[in-house]
Amino acid sequence: MKKLIVLLVLVSVSSLYSGKVDSSCSFNGKKLFGKIQFVNSFPDLKIQVVTSFPDLKVQKVNSFPDSCGKWQEVSSFPDTKVQIVNSFPDIKIQYVSSFPGAN
Repeated sequence: MKKLIVLLVLVSVSSLYSGKVDSSCSFNGKKLFGKIQFVNSFPDLKIQVVTSFPDLKVQKVNSFPDSCGKWQEVSSFPDTKVQIVNSFPDIKIQYVSSFPGAN
């Protein structure tokens, strides 16, 4: 019985952390830096823009989006397609002018 309780606790704790930004700055295999295309349907990732407690701080750049949280908006050939939603996001982002990256 104790083993079952421990197992249930571990599964619950691991589910709290699944789906967030990982150490390679990705979410479910999709990069969270690089060339980003904003779409209205069929996204790779659903995001919610917030002003506090983000999963990822995003800096919009015009070139060299080569580190975590640096996004260059493109209209074709994206690394990742994102859709902005108001509820049930995959991750929450906050736009910043410096120091982008995962929290």
